[in-house]
Amino acid sequence: MAAYSLGIDIGGTFTDIVAFDHASGRQMSRKVLTSHDDPARAVMAGIDAVMEMHGLAAADCRRLVHATTLFTNALIERKGAKSGLITTQGFRDVLEIGRERKYGLYDLAISKPAPLVPRDRRLEAIERIDVDGNVVVELDHADVLKQADRLVAAGVTSVAVVFLHAYADGTHERQAIDIISAAHPSLSLSASHDVAPEIREFERTSTTVANAYIKPLAERYLEALADQAAARGIATPLHMMLSAGGLTHLEEAKRVPVEMLESGPAAGALAAAYFGAASDDGVGADDLLAFDMGGTTAKLALVEGGEPRTAYGFEAAREKRFAEGSGLPIRISTVELIEIGAGGGSIARLDAAGLLKVGPESAGSDPGPASYGAGGTQPTVTDADLALGYLDSEGFAGGDVTIDLAAGDAAISGLADQVSMAPLALAWGIHDIVNESMASAARVHIAERGRDPRGYSLLCTGGAGPVHAYGVAAKLGLKRIICPPSAGVASALGLLVAPARVDRVATIGLNLETDDPAKLEAVFQRLEAEARGVIADTGLAENDVEFHRLADGRFVGQGFDLVIPLPPGPYDLADKRAVRAQLLAAFERGYRERFNRTPPDVAVEFINARLSARAPAPVPEMEPPSSPRADDSAQIGTRPAYFPEFGGFTEVPVFDRQQLAGGQKLCGPVIIADAGSTLIAGPGAAIAVMENGNSHVELAAGRQAVEGVGEG
Repeated sequence: MAAYSLGIDIGGTFTDIVAFDHASGRQMSRKVLTSHDDPARAVMAGIDAVMEMHGLAAADCRRLVHATTLFTNALIERKGAKSGLITTQGFRDVLEIGRERKYGLYDLAISKPAPLVPRDRRLEAIERIDVDGNVVVELDHADVLKQADRLVAAGVTSVAVVFLHAYADGTHERQAIDIISAAHPSLSLSASHDVAPEIREFERTSTTVANAYIKPLAERYLEALADQAAARGIATPLHMMLSAGGLTHLEEAKRVPVEMLESGPAAGALAAAYFGAASDDGVGADDLLAFDMGGTTAKLALVEGGEPRTAYGFEAAREKRFAEGSGLPIRISTVELIEIGAGGGSIARLDAAGLLKVGPESAGSDPGPASYGAGGTQPTVTDADLALGYLDSEGFAGGDVTIDLAAGDAAISGLADQVSMAPLALAWGIHDIVNESMASAARVHIAERGRDPRGYSLLCTGGAGPVHAYGVAAKLGLKRIICPPSAGVASALGLLVAPARVDRVATIGLNLETDDPAKLEAVFQRLEAEARGVIADTGLAENDVEFHRLADGRFVGQGFDLVIPLPPGPYDLADKRAVRAQLLAAFERGYRERFNRTPPDVAVEFINARLSARAPAPVPEMEPPSSPRADDSAQIGTRPAYFPEFGGFTEVPVFDRQQLAGGQKLCGPVIIADAGSTLIAGPGAAIAVMENGNSHVELAAGRQAVEGVGEG
C-alpha cells in the first residue's frame, strides 16, 4: 500500500477518521460514536476500522493530524483541572471585576460566568513591574514559594502565573515558574508572557487561567493518543490543528492548549475553503458561507477571497449565546465563526410559555437521539429527520449505527401529544425551527461584517449539514449550495490541507509620528525567528514560510483598536519617513474599510504587533468520482420524503453519491446519499455534479414548478 495520511476529528457526537492515499488520491473514512469517558478509545477504534477495512499498513502512515472539541467541552462543562492563580498584589480579583460592564444593561437577573479559579485559590505575590518593563518591586522568591505551597496544600494541580505588565518584561514570571517547578515538579504551570503576551490585564489573565485549567487534561490526552498510535506501529509524529487553521507539533500543543479551543471548527472552515476553491466554474468559489452541522453544534464561517476570516479573540462558555461580554474572554488567533447548539442530537422541548424550542442541549453520543436505541427518550433533530424520510434508517452513519425508528417516533409522538399536534407536523416543526436558528445566526454574523448574505454560496459539511442546507439557504435567500464529496467527514479532511502555522503577538506601543519605526521592525524580526523555530519543529515544512505582518492600531485617544494588515517586511529603515507613510496608509485603508471615514489630523499608534507565519502543506489531489454504473444510472431506489410544497410525503428518487459522475444533472426533489451524510434538494432545485465531485444545487430554478423529478 502506498503512503497515506490520517485526519482525526472528534465531535460531540461522532469521531471522524479520514485516510488519504497520496498515490491514488483515494479517500477512505469512518464515523464512530465519540467515547466521552475516554475519547482516545473511539479514535483508536476508528483508526483500526479504517486500516482493517482498506488494508492499510500502520508503517505507511506519513501524517497524523488531529482536531478535537475535548478542551472546549472541558471549559464549558467545567471539567478541567483544579487550578490556582498567583498574581501581583492587589490584582487577585481582576477575573471578577473584568471590564465593569454588564452585557445586559437592563437585566436585573443577569448572571456572569463564574471564574475558573475561585477567590480562595487566587493568591498574591510581592512584585511589581511598570508599563515600560522596569522593575518597581523585586520579586520576593520566598513569598512566591509560600503561595505555591498554599495552593498545593489545597489540592491544586495546575497554576497560572500572571503578573502585572508581564507582556513588557516576563522576567518575574520566569523566575516564579522556576521557583515553583523546582519545589513542585508535578505541577502544571502556565505563565501569561508565554500564553498571551499582550496588553489588557483582564483578557490576559482570563486566557492564561483557561490555559492552566485545560493543560493537565491536554497533556494526558495528547500523550496517551500519541503513545497508542505508536503502539500500533504509526511512527509519524502527531500534529494538532490550531484554532487559527494551522498545524503545530505535539509539544507546542501541550504547552499552549488554549490555542486549540476552536480546532474542530477551524478544520471545517479550511475544508470549505479547499472545496470552494476547487469549484469548476469559479462562480461563488471565493465567497462562501461555510456551514458545518454535526451531531451537537452547527458552525458558520465566512470564507472570502478563498480564505476564512481570522479573529484575534473570542468568548468561551457564554452565559447567553449571542450576548457579547457574557463569556470568558480568550485572546488567541482563531478562525472567525459563530457556533450554535443546533445539531442532529439537539433536543426538542417546550419552554415555559409552551413554545417549541430546539437545542442547545444535546443528546450527544451517550445516550444519543431516541432513534439510536441506546436509552434516549427525548426527541431530537435526527429523530425528526428520520421521521420526515430524509435519512436512511438502514445505512445511517455508513451502517455503523443501528436505528430504532419506533423509539424515535415514540419520542416525537410523546412531545406532539403535549401540544395536541400531529407527530408529522411536530417533526417538520423541529426541522424548520433548527433551520431558522441557523439562518438567524448567519444573518447576524454576516450583517455585523457589513456583508449581504445573498452574495455568498453555502458550502455545507458535517453529518447533518447537507440535510439542512437547502432549508437554511432558502431562508437566507441564497442561490447556490455546494456540497463536497464525503461532506460528512470534511472537517477531518480539512486537517490534511492545513498549513503549518504559528501566530505571535507582542505589545509595542508605537506612535507613528514620534517613535522610530526601527522598533517595530526589531519586534517583527524577533517574532519571525520564534515562528521559524516552531514551524521547523513540526517537520512538515522547512522552506517557503510565508510571514504576514499585522498590527492593532488606533487613533491616539481611542480606547479600542483595529487589527489591520501591514506591508510585508523587512522595512527599509534607510528612509524612515517612507516607512511611516506606508504604515499610516495601511492603517487608514483598514479603518476606512470598517468605518468609511478617517478623522482628520489625529496621530496613529500601534498597540500590538502581530505575526502570522504559514508553511503550506502539500495539497492532496482528490480522486475524481467513480464512473456511473453499467446501466448508466446512479439511482438506487426511491423513498417517501416530506416536502411542504407537496403538502406531505412524496416518492423521491435516491441516488448513490459515489456513482454520480461529473457532468450529471438532476432536478429536485432528490436525495443524494453518502456513507457519512445525505444531501436533500427540494422541489425545483437544479443539481449539477462537477468533475471534482462537488454537487452544485441551484435554488434559483426552484419554486416555479414541481413537475421535474429525478434525472434531468
